[in-house]
Amino acid sequence: MQQKKMAAPCRRMASRSLLQFLSSFSRTAVGNTATRPFSSTSVCRAALQTKDATDRATSSWTLMAAVCLQRLPVITADYSPIEERFQQLLHQMEQEKSLLSDHEIKLLEDAERMSRKQADDYDSDEEDDHGDQDIVLAQDLEDSWEQKLKSFQPAPRVRADVDKELTSPERCLANSLLLLAEQEVGGQKLWLLPQTQWQQGETLRQTAERALASLPAAGFKATFLGNAPCGVYKYKLPKAARTESSVGIKVFFFKAVLSDGGPPAAPNPSLLWLKKSELQRYLKPAYMMKVEPFILEL
Repeated sequence: MQQKKMAAPCRRMASRSLLQFLSSFSRTAVGNTATRPFSSTSVCRAALQTKDATDRATSSWTLMAAVCLQRLPVITADYSPIEERFQQLLHQMEQEKSLLSDHEIKLLEDAERMSRKQADDYDSDEEDDHGDQDIVLAQDLEDSWEQKLKSFQPAPRVRADVDKELTSPERCLANSLLLLAEQEVGGQKLWLLPQTQWQQGETLRQTAERALASLPAAGFKATFLGNAPCGVYKYKLPKAARTESSVGIKVFFFKAVLSDGGPPAAPNPSLLWLKKSELQRYLKPAYMMKVEPFILEL
């Protein structure tokens, strides 16, 4: 019992002295204006920033951004045989269940009036509401509409001369087209989505916009669909072309659509406008495999 009574004051003294020591240390740190209080958060943040800077400095991949520019369909696509039959069925059902239109009612009224005239059962006072205005029969309206229809010439849906011109953005108006540019990579010219190398201080989307603006005599007005890339393609350079700072290329793809308005872009031999089914003739298989999933054939 005596040992326990002596141990308790000793524990209180030891704990009191430790607390006094810590409090005096904290007061000294705060009171000294030349000393910054210790913070684990600031140390972790500084460590992460140092790691990011080291990773950027030691990155062995060259970053690039490419733009997937599509021209959306201008006209509707042709009906398939089953769509044609279904459209005819819907038209028949609508016609059978619909009410008479104003023009059809006027045709019936005109037919009834003519039959009463022929049967000498016609009262001219019925036309007093019209005054001096000429009475236009529904059949006369149909004849005038028929003449206007004969003089109307719709634009052709298929233009053989333009559709075969792969450099024209006005070809295949019923299909969605994708822009390819001829670019030099590794000493050889390849057909690729327009791309350029990322520069310090800009976002990848800004790099993609610069890639589109740098095309020769393009003048495209495009609307980008978001700030995040829709795909990435990574490949290593040949051993002869590798350096310590670059062993390969990472290409990030951004989607965009050709905006309406303004004159159409002039054909350019270094640019191609292709349908999705035509891409495999110009793109490498590995590149095509990465690009195909995010290309919509509308």
